[in-house]
This record gives sequence, C-alpha cells and structure tokens, in this order.
Amino acid sequence: MLNSLEAFILGLVQGLTEFLPISSSGHLVIFQRLFGLHDVITFDVAVHFATLVAVCAVLWKDIIEILKRPFSKLPLLIVVGTIPTALIGVLLKDFFDSIFNSAVTLGFEFLITGLVLWYAESVRSRNKGLKEMTYTDATVVGVAQGLAILPAVSRSGLTLAGALSRGLNREFALKFSFLMSIPAILGAAVLDVYDTVKAGSLSVDVLPLVIGMLTAAVSGYLSVRFMLKVFSKTSLKVFSYYVFALGIIIIIEQLVSGKYFGKLF
Repeated sequence: MLNSLEAFILGLVQGLTEFLPISSSGHLVIFQRLFGLHDVITFDVAVHFATLVAVCAVLWKDIIEILKRPFSKLPLLIVVGTIPTALIGVLLKDFFDSIFNSAVTLGFEFLITGLVLWYAESVRSRNKGLKEMTYTDATVVGVAQGLAILPAVSRSGLTLAGALSRGLNREFALKFSFLMSIPAILGAAVLDVYDTVKAGSLSVDVLPLVIGMLTAAVSGYLSVRFMLKVFSKTSLKVFSYYVFALGIIIIIEQLVSGKYFGKLF
C-alpha cells in the first residue's frame, strides 16, 4: 500500500519530470519499482491530472484566448495535432500497456529519448512562429506525441523534437508542446479512469492521494515556469546526457541482477 512519504516522492517526481524532456512515466516506473509498488493506477491518474492543473495555471492567458477564439489558427493546430496522438493512443493502448507493465525495455526507451533530443538539437531552426506554422507541422508534432506513449520515451522531448525538426523557433515550440499536453494528459486520464472503473480496481487511500496531487501540482507548476525561462538558452543535449546515463544504468541492472527491471536475457 502506498504510504504518505512514497506519495510525496512520486508526486514530486511526476511534477518535476512531466514538463522536462526526460519522461515522467519512465521515472514513475523507476520509483514504483524501487518502492515495490504495484497497481497504483488511481494514484498515477491523480498525479497526472495534477500536472494538467499546473500547466493550465501557468498558461491560463493562452487558454482563455483559445476559448475566446476557438476557430482561430492556434486551437485548430492543437486539434489537428491531437488527432494522430489520440489515434495512436487508442489503437495501440493495449500493446503499450504491456510494455509499461513489464519495464523490460525501459532502459532502451531512455536511450531513444536521448537520441531524439540529440537529433533535435542538431536541427537548424527556421524561426517559424504561429503565423508560419502549417497543419502538416502540427500533424508531425502530434505523431511524435503519440509515439511517446512508451513509458520512458518523453512526451515533451518528442514533441519538442518534432516541432524543432519542422523549423519552429524554440519559444513557440515549447509553448505549443505545453498546450498540446493538455488534451493529451486529459484524454489519457479519462481512458485510465474508464479502464480502472471497468476492471473494478478503483481504490483510493485519501491522504497519500492528496499529498501526491498537491506535490505534483506545485512541482509541475515550477517545472513549467523553469522550462519557459531557460529553454531558449539551454541545449537539449544537457537532458540527453541525463537520459543516456539513466538508460545505461537500468540496462546494467538488468544484465547483472534484473531484480527491479527484469532480466534482459
């Protein structure tokens, strides 16, 4: 059973890593394995929803503008980008869930994230903003976001890579990635709640749940603000070094013992 300290740590991990290009789901798997936790789907849904609240709190002006002008270019780009994300998520959900539960490929997924970040940083920006962005650009970003359903493949990392590869400038690429996360996180949460209720496995221990959600919301808010402040001056390669190291450590553990992440062979 999840205790309050574990809930605090997991909420902190979720909030800090959701909007950094290092994979929040991958980090949650790591810590849940280290803590020996299983079947904490309700908690996972709750902390993901908390980070949704966090990004909405930071970008509330943009969200209000979108609601005022729902048929202007930005919301339409978000809708177009969300379509491939939703299709990939729905059609391949069972396959990706099996990978998530096994954690055997976790180390390799972190390495994939690192390679994608490295590639994205090597692409020269054409300084495209909202005015120059096309619906093809949005589709590419949406496909990238959909592929990030793998647990240790970073959603923000892949969406940023997709946006930068299409020539978007860094500031707009980051904001578009964050705005794209809102329907993606909300949709994933709704699906998880549906599956949990359908399976009859909805269980809630209120205190750890509240602690985890509050921690995830506050740390997620700080994470979004941090990225908006430093991303234009920070290379994605900094984050790639981290996920490369993390992936190698996990693979070594799998080769040596496999106690936490399962043996490779």
